[in-house]
Amino acid sequence: MPSPPFSVTVSAVVLFLLHLSPLFSTADPSSSPCPPFSSDPVFPFSSLSGHGHPSFQVRCSSPHSVLTINGISFSLLSFNTTSTTLLLSPLPRNATSTAHGSNHRCLSRFSSIPSRSINLSGSPFRISDGYCSRLSLLIPCSPPHLPNCSHCPWECSLIKKPLNLLHGCGVQHQSFLEQGCQGEVLEYLDRILRLGLEIEWDTDQDPFFIKCTDCKAKNGVCGFNSSDPDRHFICYHAQTRYTYPNRIAIFSSVFALMCLLLVVAVTMAFFRSRWLRSLAIEVDPTTQFLSRHRSPNLLPPVFPYEELESSTNRFDPKRKLGDGGFGSVYLGQLNDGRLVAVKYLHKHHAAAPSGRAFFTKSFCNEILILSSINHPNLVRLHGYCSDPRGLILVYDYVPNGTLADHLHGCNSLYRKGSLSWQVRIDIALQIAMAMEYLHFSVVPPIVHRDITSSNIFMEKDMRIKVGDFGLSRLLVFSDTTSASSGYVCTGPQGTPGYLDPDYHRSFRLTEKSDVYSFGVVLLELISGLKAVDQSRERREMTLADLVVSKIQMGQLHQVVDSVLGIDGEVINGVEAMAELAFQCVAADKDDRPNAKEIVEELRRIRNCCGRGGVRSSISN
Repeated sequence: MPSPPFSVTVSAVVLFLLHLSPLFSTADPSSSPCPPFSSDPVFPFSSLSGHGHPSFQVRCSSPHSVLTINGISFSLLSFNTTSTTLLLSPLPRNATSTAHGSNHRCLSRFSSIPSRSINLSGSPFRISDGYCSRLSLLIPCSPPHLPNCSHCPWECSLIKKPLNLLHGCGVQHQSFLEQGCQGEVLEYLDRILRLGLEIEWDTDQDPFFIKCTDCKAKNGVCGFNSSDPDRHFICYHAQTRYTYPNRIAIFSSVFALMCLLLVVAVTMAFFRSRWLRSLAIEVDPTTQFLSRHRSPNLLPPVFPYEELESSTNRFDPKRKLGDGGFGSVYLGQLNDGRLVAVKYLHKHHAAAPSGRAFFTKSFCNEILILSSINHPNLVRLHGYCSDPRGLILVYDYVPNGTLADHLHGCNSLYRKGSLSWQVRIDIALQIAMAMEYLHFSVVPPIVHRDITSSNIFMEKDMRIKVGDFGLSRLLVFSDTTSASSGYVCTGPQGTPGYLDPDYHRSFRLTEKSDVYSFGVVLLELISGLKAVDQSRERREMTLADLVVSKIQMGQLHQVVDSVLGIDGEVINGVEAMAELAFQCVAADKDDRPNAKEIVEELRRIRNCCGRGGVRSSISN
């Protein structure tokens, strides 16, 4: 056999020495704290020039590290690499700075508001849809209190149109539910910025992340040329990152062994590199993401796209069961004869890269959550399909429509006859038990975030299943958030009329946000009315506002569903459930009961509603 080239021999020796280096080196001392990271920043972040992603360079400081985007410096409050989101707050302006001096004087009381629009274009970041929507709904009270606009044009621009603060948000879809006006717009914006902006990044569209995937497949470390203005990508290999003081002594001791292992090592490295490269090309990114967060044997089955297309007769409109915020649901029959509900995510939502990333994230979120829970009142996920032609989820088929269909649908008068008072109590109790399971039996707890009558599915025997976990969140606390505080920060998402006002105001998501939504469903069961109805007067447009005012004026009987009949036995149970609902929709989350207390109270109402004398046992 001809001898291998000298360069190959040296490379193989260095590769072998790299594997031996832990035996002859000592660990570096711990680096200085770099919050919110527990030790050194993790990829794609880095505090070292030339390492990590060029847009994720942080300057370690206390109490928060600093990240600069397009010339604006932000405090890095928290991060989540799983959901690729950051929580950033603009650094307070330096009062002595001369740049934009007039704006600094105008905004002297609001130090978190930057002196120009926050523009993330040209970077891998984008502001989350929730924050854009929140600012698009913010309007100043009329007439607005304006400063001298010739001296403070930026301040006037923000008061007249708060959406100018975030460049690139565009015109958001306006909710038909009025949110009210703000008297002090700048103070409100300053408070939002102090709490932090939720920023997302998309690894699928950024060229750096794409190149980094190939680099990691070759056992490299991702970085960039910090001396180059364009900061071109560099894949660092192990031999360029370490030095070995004892290399000569080690080389002498292992040279004989290396000659024997040379051919085997080079051959294995070659085939391993080819295998990793082919794996990175062939494996679906969604499947990779799910496999990183859940053992494959715990994930539901993967269905071929062709089987689901055939099971729904090519997604025949005649088989459509309904439309939701994320997709359309079709009746399907699998090859084994099972009837299932097939949810096909809307294609038009995924047209833009940001929309595709959001819906892919929601798709994976629902798979991970539903594959980890098991309760008779929660829908079961039979499998999924991640295909370039569409993202599809396969659920239990629940044949009797939704609770909203029975209360408000075109056949609601006919269906309401089957919703006796005892049935409505049982429905409320089953929803509460499902909520209790999510909040107290799952670790970490799960907040559904979209408990509505449209997401409660009815069996033929009037048993229920709660579904649609696309917006659900695990209450996993970051290093900068105390678990004892019981919340995570996130942009408000949900259905108008059911959205917790405390969550909408503070961005703090807790289990009590689900309790508020459940309280609105209780009011629907009592009244038979919709959660939001534009035909009602403005102050009574939301059901919570309408019924709470009636309860406070002692006029509950005016909103009780006429189908129930107001006799002595029913009215006692109605009054008790109305009092429970009143507590669930309290403006302050701390005044609301938790799911365990709700289940206990509903069981007591069910047992006592036919014997009179029912009063709520939960203290106000």
